[in-house]
Amino acid sequence: MKRVAIFQNDLSVGGIQKSLINLLRNIDYNRFSVDLYLFAENTFWNVAFPEKLNVKYLRPVSKVYSFLPFNMAKGLIHPNFGDCGEYDIAIDFNSYQNSCAVGAIKIPAKKRVMWIHNDVEIKLQNEWKYRLLWGLFKGKFAYYDEFIGVSEGLIEPFKKMSGVTDKKFRAIQNYIDTAEIARKVLEEPKDFSVDPNCFNLVGLGRLCHQKAYDIMLDIFARALTQRENLRLYIIGDGPDREMLQEKIKNLSLTGKVFLLGNQSNPFCYMQKMDAFISTSRYEGQPLNIMEAMAVGLPLYCTKNLEKYTQGLVGYENLEAALVQAQKTEKQPDNLAGYNQEITDNITDLIEN
Repeated sequence: MKRVAIFQNDLSVGGIQKSLINLLRNIDYNRFSVDLYLFAENTFWNVAFPEKLNVKYLRPVSKVYSFLPFNMAKGLIHPNFGDCGEYDIAIDFNSYQNSCAVGAIKIPAKKRVMWIHNDVEIKLQNEWKYRLLWGLFKGKFAYYDEFIGVSEGLIEPFKKMSGVTDKKFRAIQNYIDTAEIARKVLEEPKDFSVDPNCFNLVGLGRLCHQKAYDIMLDIFARALTQRENLRLYIIGDGPDREMLQEKIKNLSLTGKVFLLGNQSNPFCYMQKMDAFISTSRYEGQPLNIMEAMAVGLPLYCTKNLEKYTQGLVGYENLEAALVQAQKTEKQPDNLAGYNQEITDNITDLIEN
């Protein structure tokens, strides 16, 4: 039986955490022995881990080490793995934290793999903090044998910015737990309803620069001047919340746009809506778009998101599309073929 070690910092709110949970629920534990190493016990998700998954907690690593060159941090961080034996594959699923990188690199393993979750070229252009961290941690790339991009659109930008061209790359998309979504859409959200006479849009994701809710509000405000029955609900929280609240006020969108905050079950809210909207500046693979497909919502996304989502058709003029949008019957997608392809790719990664 092949042995797998997976490193992630925590299971707090976030797309990386949710994609990891979906992965852990779909691994064949009759074929693979999996140890999940975490550096913090905090969790947002009400997780029922598979019985055969071994969850191990390592001592938390100070954030100070994020501001050191990686090789220096590597020499100072000493995870205690105990008598773990050798793994067939060690996975740095996080790809950002030095703690996860050091874990995946120092643990005894035959192969070391890093997941790539974002278009690093655009992320580097947009986020000065990430440019600083990239300069400090890019030395870790030399220690991995293979890199996994969660969409094809991430791989070439990563190669370009990292200079890594002599390692193996492959794309493995993120699982979508459509059975869980199908169960959760049946729940009734508390004290919440939408106006059936309006065209109700929903956005889902962290309130941050990457997700571009500022752009979404501008597009929505222009469309609203041509179609007054539009409404927008945004599920999520994050550092841009106050800025977005002020923008909603300044654009006279109060009573038209609603920030719903983090919801442990966003799908029962999404079920009430007429369509899903996304305007992200860049992505890795947008789980929220795939989840909206599983709920059965029509998609109103900007054109730039096509390269991160297989089969997505985005809009060059999203404003005009919203003005013309019509209500349709929801068509949930169980994504069976999509998830099976991921299972096949994960199996090949571990066994070869």
